[in-house]
Amino acid sequence: MELEVVHADILLPPVLGFKKIQMADKYPKGQSRGRHWKHLKQILQAENYLNYPANEPNYINIESPPSMYPPKKFCDITGFETPYTDPRTSIRYANTEVFRRVRSLPNEYVQRYLSLRNAAVVLR
Repeated sequence: MELEVVHADILLPPVLGFKKIQMADKYPKGQSRGRHWKHLKQILQAENYLNYPANEPNYINIESPPSMYPPKKFCDITGFETPYTDPRTSIRYANTEVFRRVRSLPNEYVQRYLSLRNAAVVLR
C-alpha cells in the first residue's frame, strides 16, 4: 500500500490552511515583522529642528499660538460633549436624562460640580 501512496500523483500544498504557521516560517531571519515607529529622538535628529526659526511650532518648541476654534464644552455629569447649559445652575448637561438629574441635585452638589470646572458661583 505504501508503494501506491508513493507513486500517486497527489500534490499537497506546502502549508495547510488549518495548521498554525510558526513565527520562524512566517518571518525568516532578517525580515521585519511590520511597521516600526520612530521615537521622538529619531524624528528630531532626522528633521534637524535646530535650523528652524524659534517662533515656528515644532516638536521641540511646544509653545504654539492659541487655537482659532472655540473651546469644547463637556457635560459636568457624564463627560460627553454638550451644547446645553442649565440656566438656573449653569451646569452643562448632555441629554434630557442628565437634565432631570441636574434639576434634582441639592445646591451643595451643584457647587461641587461647578468647583470641579472652576466655575463655582454662589447660587440664590
